[in-house]
Amino acid sequence: MSNSMRDLVIGEAELDEEEEDDSFDDETGETREKTRGRDQDMNDSSEEDDDDDDEEEMQKVREGFIVDEDEDDEEVDDNSDEERKRRKRKRRQERKEEEELDEEDLDLIGESIGDWERRQPSQNKFKRLKRGHREDETRGAERRGLDQMFSDEDEEVVEERPYGGRSNRAAADEFEGFIEEDYPEDEDELQRQREDEEVARPRDKGISGRVIDRTGLDRDALEDMDAIFGNGAEYDWALEVEDEEEVRKQEEQNLELKDVFEPSQLAEKLLTDEDNEIRFTDEPERFQLDRKPFKHLQVSPEQFKEESHWIANLMWPKKQLLSDLHIPFHKAVGKVLEFFVIEELEVPYIFQHRKDYLIHARKTRNPEHRDDPDAPEYIVNAEKLLTQDDLWRILELDIKFRSLLDKRNAVEKTYDNLKSVANVEDDMVPKMLSQAVDMEQLQDLQDYINFQYSQQLKDIAAVNGNTKVTKRPGAKSSVFDRVRKSRAYRMVKAYGITPDRLAQNALREGKKVIADDEQSLPIDLADSLTDNDFPTGDQVLYHARQTYAEELFMSPRMRKHFRTQYYQMGEVSCHRTDKGLRRIDEAHPYYEIKYLINQTIADLARRPELFLKMMRAEEEGLVEVTMRLQNEREFRRQLHAEFASDNYSELADAWNDERQKVLDIAFPKLEKVVVKGVKDSLRTACQEEILKSCREEYLKRLDQAPLKPKGMILGTTPRVLALSNGMGDPNRDPVLWAWVEEDGRVVDHGKFVNLARDEGQREAFADLIEHRKPDVIAVSGFSTETHRLVRDLESLVQEKRLMGPEYLDTETDDYRTDPLEVVVVNDEVARLYKDSPRAQAEHATLNSVTRYCIALAKYLQNPMKEYAALGKDVATLLYNPCQHLLPQDKLLKVLETSMVDMVNLCGVDINEAVNDPYTANLLPYVAGLGPRKATSVIKTINTNGGVVNTREELVGDPDNKKLPVVGPRVWNNCASFLSIEFDSTNPTSEPLDNTRVHPEDYELGRKMAADALELDEEDVKAETDENGPGAIVRKLFRDDEQEKVNELILEEYAEQLEKNFNQRKRATLETIRAELQVPYEELRRPIAPLAPDQVFVMFTGETKDSLAEGMNIPVNIRVVKEDFAIAKLDCGIEGRIEAHDVNLRNGSMRDAIHVGQTIQAKLLDLNRTDFHAKLSVRREVVQKPYKRPTEYDQHSGTWDTRLEDQDKEDLKEKDKTTGRTQRVIKHPLFRTFNSTQAEEYLGSQAPGDVVIRPSSKGHDHLTVTWKVADGVFQHIDVLELDKETEYTLGRQLRIGGKWQYSDLDELIVDHVKAMAKKVDELMGHEKFKKGSLADLERWLTSYSDANPNRSIYMFCINPKHPGYFSLCFKASRSSPIGMWNVKVVPQAFEMMKNQYPDMRALCNGFKLRFNSEITRQQQQGRR
Repeated sequence: MSNSMRDLVIGEAELDEEEEDDSFDDETGETREKTRGRDQDMNDSSEEDDDDDDEEEMQKVREGFIVDEDEDDEEVDDNSDEERKRRKRKRRQERKEEEELDEEDLDLIGESIGDWERRQPSQNKFKRLKRGHREDETRGAERRGLDQMFSDEDEEVVEERPYGGRSNRAAADEFEGFIEEDYPEDEDELQRQREDEEVARPRDKGISGRVIDRTGLDRDALEDMDAIFGNGAEYDWALEVEDEEEVRKQEEQNLELKDVFEPSQLAEKLLTDEDNEIRFTDEPERFQLDRKPFKHLQVSPEQFKEESHWIANLMWPKKQLLSDLHIPFHKAVGKVLEFFVIEELEVPYIFQHRKDYLIHARKTRNPEHRDDPDAPEYIVNAEKLLTQDDLWRILELDIKFRSLLDKRNAVEKTYDNLKSVANVEDDMVPKMLSQAVDMEQLQDLQDYINFQYSQQLKDIAAVNGNTKVTKRPGAKSSVFDRVRKSRAYRMVKAYGITPDRLAQNALREGKKVIADDEQSLPIDLADSLTDNDFPTGDQVLYHARQTYAEELFMSPRMRKHFRTQYYQMGEVSCHRTDKGLRRIDEAHPYYEIKYLINQTIADLARRPELFLKMMRAEEEGLVEVTMRLQNEREFRRQLHAEFASDNYSELADAWNDERQKVLDIAFPKLEKVVVKGVKDSLRTACQEEILKSCREEYLKRLDQAPLKPKGMILGTTPRVLALSNGMGDPNRDPVLWAWVEEDGRVVDHGKFVNLARDEGQREAFADLIEHRKPDVIAVSGFSTETHRLVRDLESLVQEKRLMGPEYLDTETDDYRTDPLEVVVVNDEVARLYKDSPRAQAEHATLNSVTRYCIALAKYLQNPMKEYAALGKDVATLLYNPCQHLLPQDKLLKVLETSMVDMVNLCGVDINEAVNDPYTANLLPYVAGLGPRKATSVIKTINTNGGVVNTREELVGDPDNKKLPVVGPRVWNNCASFLSIEFDSTNPTSEPLDNTRVHPEDYELGRKMAADALELDEEDVKAETDENGPGAIVRKLFRDDEQEKVNELILEEYAEQLEKNFNQRKRATLETIRAELQVPYEELRRPIAPLAPDQVFVMFTGETKDSLAEGMNIPVNIRVVKEDFAIAKLDCGIEGRIEAHDVNLRNGSMRDAIHVGQTIQAKLLDLNRTDFHAKLSVRREVVQKPYKRPTEYDQHSGTWDTRLEDQDKEDLKEKDKTTGRTQRVIKHPLFRTFNSTQAEEYLGSQAPGDVVIRPSSKGHDHLTVTWKVADGVFQHIDVLELDKETEYTLGRQLRIGGKWQYSDLDELIVDHVKAMAKKVDELMGHEKFKKGSLADLERWLTSYSDANPNRSIYMFCINPKHPGYFSLCFKASRSSPIGMWNVKVVPQAFEMMKNQYPDMRALCNGFKLRFNSEITRQQQQGRR
């Protein structure tokens, strides 16, 4: 192998200058400089390390030698025309190069946009910021040629401008080489000379640090000239006017963030004008977002009371409280609503500090008090009326009521316009408006008004100049308007009862009105009502029926009647479509609803996921979901009875027949609109049930305290040693580990190999334990082999007697140690973290599995922080098997409520959050805050000095020059949830700032502390006068007398507060007592160990639905003995096959099955604790199909067994009539799919998954379809050779004439899986860009615009040619975008007919190949 080739394959060719220079934002196309040290000063944080002159220049600025260009310069050398022209040229250059931009906004971007940094060249701290990259475009005329693309050296000229001087390149070049200065050897003389030069520096600095005199006169001559002719200071006023004009013009051209960044970028980083308005408005952020659509809405006191009753009535049925709590419950709901709407208090605040209003206390006399005077006179029983879940529900319903009120106002406005302008009087509208309790009823009224008064609305719109009237989709009001204006409307009235009155009859509202019959037959009356619009009696009759049916359809009361019936008596059924007939097989997740029929709403309420599956399957065109009334025939009969007259005659019969025809027209219309509304409402209700279960499950995961070390109190952070084998075999592959201290620092990491058998490695592990002394060993992984690693570690701890740290046994008062605990950790967060951009930024040098170990350790140290750090990715975790059926925005919102509850329960140390981004992730969930306000809080605190000393300081402290961090309302919400560590050595430190006590209750806490210490008022005054307001609580802590607060009788305190101040504080006093004893006590539950079933699912990926007893599964034979065999399942666990579970040949196991053979087996038993299975491969056992258990009795009328059997027979008949035998291959991945079906099947599978299917090329071909990426599938043609028969599988399988395999398993592993691995490698590389080719081209163009002299190349997937990637490159800004194709082949990448084993070789090969191509083109050009 040549040296160049060896370098190509082994080492990274050092040709890519952007990999060694400034980084580039993947999203925006902006350059950003490498990250500097954190401890540098904020004003020069981006200076180069080798800029030695900067400190000297800054010193000169401080000493006043360098005058800033923004200040008035009193030294003017010349007032000649040349000087004026020079100044104008300078200003033009300044305008061209310099733009003002608010530095606070740029700092905000720098903090909140991790992928972008503000470029800050060495410059004067007073210098304004340049417009991004503009100076790069004008920087020198030299451009690198194409032959220099991807070279090591950055050859673009770098212009250094010390401290804000404008470009003086021209002046410097003019004199360079002509002036040679002699520097005195004496340092003092050199310093004096420099000082003289700085003092004499003219207004335009010219070359930095020198005085350039074009006259050639020495300094003395110049001074004499100034004395005689003056220095031009008398014209300063003119220059000042000119300067002011220039400043004004510059201010008019100030840049804003939207001038620099794309709107999508600003929106993503929450930096739009709207975001800033939310950020700085003194209202809880979540309230602002929720109420944003209703800013204009004004809620009157009467409407507020109405809302309170509306919410209480909706919630009461589900609460299942005693009936005598009905009134207290309504009052509690009203009070909570008042807290939300009037006081703008968030849920955590109300639950923590207004808990007394959520409880109903009953005070009854104690009968034991008569006989025992020491017994309490009264007994207080407290009933919890509202839980924290209820508070979130009230908040959600508040938003729904606002939407309802907004809609009602719109309908009222429309009706008021009709009354005032068109003199319309319709008593039904205001009455129904006042009764409407949901959006459906209001929409019914809106539809009714638009239909009934369409002509009047058109007239009003015409008067107002609006000729475009909003029409209901499908409306035919113009036809019905013609009927109303014609004589035919007399026929409509002849039905003897109005549609609204008929609806009232059906609803049993008022006294029943019976229809009156006309004195002539319907057809005779119709003939007498003909006119030019409807010239025949049949037309009159037809349009009369249609009009009356439409009026009945538009009747709000009739719709209400239908809707009530469907909610009470509706039944839902599924009917598979032709598409779903084949698509939904017995293994499909929708099979359980394929033949489901006659489900009542009560049935679906018990299993809400069923209805959501129905609706999703209907959207996919697989089933049709219908709804009908159980008593439809009776309902129709009753409706006709309300419509028909009670006369007995041929005339009456004729009119009743006519009325029946009207009902037959109206019924389907009403059914359609009502069923649609009921289905939508039912879907929303089912979603709410699944969302509730997701919230509860997430809350359980958050409600876990850090793993408690032995002998420590709950909440103490453990020191963790975390290990993982990843996907490897712990006996052969490395086991990686990471050591994480209690403060979260990753102190050490490494690897072990074969801990089970290698004694040297076992000793090394024991030495590590002895050296580090962890509190716990954490372990997890991605495969079944991790179960073996857990067992190895447990045996190693036992064998080596590895003990944890010493701790004090409270029972014996002796120090003791216990064997180290090996804990299997829930790795759902670690899996998301290990390859995330955050992990790569925090631990760039560590591999993926080591980062995985770090995340495992941090999960044990604080699960809540780990979940908070996920951001929106938290929605990708599994909380409910059917959560994929939920809208993503709703799921994220409900998960946020769980995090808000738990974060505020635990509190956030505000100073820790300011200094630790990991803790800062919790700030958006603090009451009153959100992601926008959280960034503002941190920024303002840093402006104030970076430390918060007291909670009160958060609203500003003008005396100490502290800016307000939040407004009063937001502060009221968040104050008690932001803790400040109490410093007993600091006399100004407030001890209650480190408790859950709200500042509004500090006086109560101090009073309780004083009473516990038995101090009188004089003692309290003396103590507080000397040591401040917090002195009493500080004394309680100092004297260690906290237990004394338990002796206080809080009931009397509470009664006095309620009597004197009308404040209910009983529960609050209990909170204060608890906090005075243990400030911010850990209230989360101890971290729960994973159950065996959870560990099994985590290691194998198999749930009880995907792997269960009775299933037929493919297994691979690994060991064959005389009386048993060992097989391996796809998930990695081993199964045992006994001799009696095999059809033996000649009585021998070895003759029946062979090592390496893949066969179908029946799963007889599965031990999820020991990861072991029992299998049978007997033909008669395997041939029995697996029947998935259902909760339905298929003979109870809820499952369409007849249709199911008929469909199975029809499918068999269709296969027979195709004229071709359906080929079947005995392989677990074989499916009788076509290409479309294969892609649809793999659509929901993971990348790399495979389907083997028949080929349209004949029986000597197969097609292997595999998922390359989302939406990208490759179909591989496989030629079968050496076939025994037409239908058997060939002994040789050939792909593309290059690759040959002996069986399908070998083909899948060595061909498809090998390519999938290369695809993962490429898509995980830093040079891969997600998105389309057009997206990548735009990104490359943006990059080149920002970096005109830089070259760049990136990869993107080619969806049009599955298995190919596009390598796009741009040599410079003026160069076109080039593109080469990269093909993925087994074990390699193929480009330009050359193969490269990995991404490093591919990138280097591209660079070398490109440079050689350019060199060749240049040589040809010279010829």
